[in-house]
This record gives sequence, C-alpha cells and structure tokens, in this order.
Amino acid sequence: MPSMPRNDPRQYDDLAGEWWRPGGDFELLHWLAEARARLIPPAPFAGAVLVDAGCGGGLLAPHVAGKGYRHIGVDLRASGLTHAATRGVRPVRADVTALPLATGSAEVVAAGEILEHVTDLPGTVAELCRVLKPGGLLVLDTVNDNPLSRFVTVTLGELIGLAPVGLHDPALFVDPRRLTAECASHGVRLEVRGARPSMPGLLRWLGPRREPNGRPLGRIVPTRSTAVLYQGRGRKAEEYA
Repeated sequence: MPSMPRNDPRQYDDLAGEWWRPGGDFELLHWLAEARARLIPPAPFAGAVLVDAGCGGGLLAPHVAGKGYRHIGVDLRASGLTHAATRGVRPVRADVTALPLATGSAEVVAAGEILEHVTDLPGTVAELCRVLKPGGLLVLDTVNDNPLSRFVTVTLGELIGLAPVGLHDPALFVDPRRLTAECASHGVRLEVRGARPSMPGLLRWLGPRREPNGRPLGRIVPTRSTAVLYQGRGRKAEEYA
C-alpha cells in the first residue's frame, strides 16, 4: 500500500486488529487507559455521562465499567468504534472539534492520547470543555512538545516498537503550559503531572519474553518530570457558563 502521511487517521483502520491483541502494538495504550481511569471517581449518580473523546477501540471501558457511568465514545474511525461498542461503549462517529453532544451534558470528559493527534488544539479543547458540566471533571494524557519527547516518542519509539511507525506527527505535540492556558480560557483549571511506563513492564513488552497472556505487562506510574508524557486533571468552574 502507498505510505500515508504522518498522523493520518486511516492508519488506525490498518491497525484495528491491534486494539485488543495482548502484547500488541497498542499494549502501552492499555496501560495509559488504566492510569486515566484511576483519575476518574465513581459516578455521582447512576447514568452520569462520561464522554471518551478519541476513544479508539474502547480501552478505557473495562476500567470504568463498575463506576456507574453512561460511557459515550467519540472517534473518527468506524473500525475502532466497532471494537468499543462490544465493550459497552455507546459509539458516536464524529470529530472531536465538533462533538455532536449538548453543552454541559457530561460529568466527566476523558481525552486520552488524542490531543497530540489533533490539528486544531484550541478548537478541540473548546469542545471538550463545552460539553463538560460546571463542576465536571476533565482528565487527559498527552505528549509534551520538546526535543526529548520527540526523540523518545518518534525517533527511538518507532525504532524499538513503542509506537507504530508514522502514527505521530511531532509538530502536533502539546506543551503543558499551552494546554493549561487553553483549558483556563474555558473555565477549567488543569493540573498536570508527569507519567511514565513501569520499567519492568516495558522490558517484558519489548524484550524476548513478550508473551500474549491476556494481562497487561506493565502500567503507567507517576513521575515528577512532564518532559515526555503527562496527565492532566481539572474541574470546570461551577459558575462558568
């Protein structure tokens, strides 16, 4: 097949079989989904809405299934949404810059590993914050914009198998100061912290003992440095309209 441009979302159609393959190309995304879920509290009432922006194959679903949310997954690619639907996610095919959801309809908005893929960061953040209720929670994780993160994620990451080749465009990586300011302009005070894969799990995944046993081989742990990967958590101001 002809090569695609970097960050072309059609690549996810070719990689659709990797969403739930143990030890596969998306193994690290499973760890990130579990870490993201740790930032999400139980639903304040049964059926409270959780919007999963850029949900992909629905990797967040098993980690929030017992928390009482109505889990709505939004993604561009039908191939990922097909997998998400089998995991209990209500699939919505749409662009995250134009969410077909009512203003203030979500108690939680999760944006996992999507912000470093969007070409309109201000528009995306505006939409994520728009659908969030006053007092609602925004949780996210993304890749920092600096030479180290570009080297680790693209140059080294693609070489050793941390990420499929061409999946990221480093020009779209997100400086946390910029992201914090964008969120603040929409009433969300975002706090960020660094995150990294656990080293034993990373070695098991990339090394010769990589075994598809159906269980995650590692996890994401907090770290002081936001230089490469970071998480964000913030609430929308109650008075923000």
